Amino acid sequence: MAKIEIYTKATCPYCRRAKELLASKGVVFDELPIDGDAALRDVMIQRSGRTTVPQIFIDGQHIGGCDDLYALDARGGLDPLLR
Repeated sequence: MAKIEIYTKATCPYCRRAKELLASKGVVFDELPIDGDAALRDVMIQRSGRTTVPQIFIDGQHIGGCDDLYALDARGGLDPLLR
């Protein structure tokens, strides 16, 4: 099974939507909350090149944010990555 990492903030509605989609696929993911954790936020920015949350990685590959995740799913590209 794929290793899924998602950088989040507690109050982020896009983070919630992304986690809901992943949960609906029945996959386990590592949630990395960056609230108040400047060092972890810096790691997220370094890995993704982005400052917004969520930032999603599947097997080390940067997927992007919530909209990117939903777009990947809509074109049939998400399920193969989750296996």
